[in-house]
Amino acid sequence: MVPVSYYLTLSAILFGLGVVGFVLRRDLITIFLCIELMLNAVNLSFVAFAYTWQQLNAHVFICFVIVVAAAEAAVGLAIIIMVFRNRASLNVERVNLMKL
Repeated sequence: MVPVSYYLTLSAILFGLGVVGFVLRRDLITIFLCIELMLNAVNLSFVAFAYTWQQLNAHVFICFVIVVAAAEAAVGLAIIIMVFRNRASLNVERVNLMKL
């Protein structure tokens, strides 16, 4: 049996990698993937805590996070595609949506 601390450590590492990628990278696709990685790390910690405390209520939050991640993926990719079509760049510094 794997201890819960291993799952929480893995979740913290994944979340940390997502934050580092979000802060350091300037490509919109990479930033988008880092946000997804952070959401999955939170899901992993929810599953670990739900298993530890034998609570089924946490599964509701897990499903909610999965739905939010799916909606974010659909809307986010659509926005990224439109930005690329209009600006011909996915670099965050070069994309300024407030100017034409």
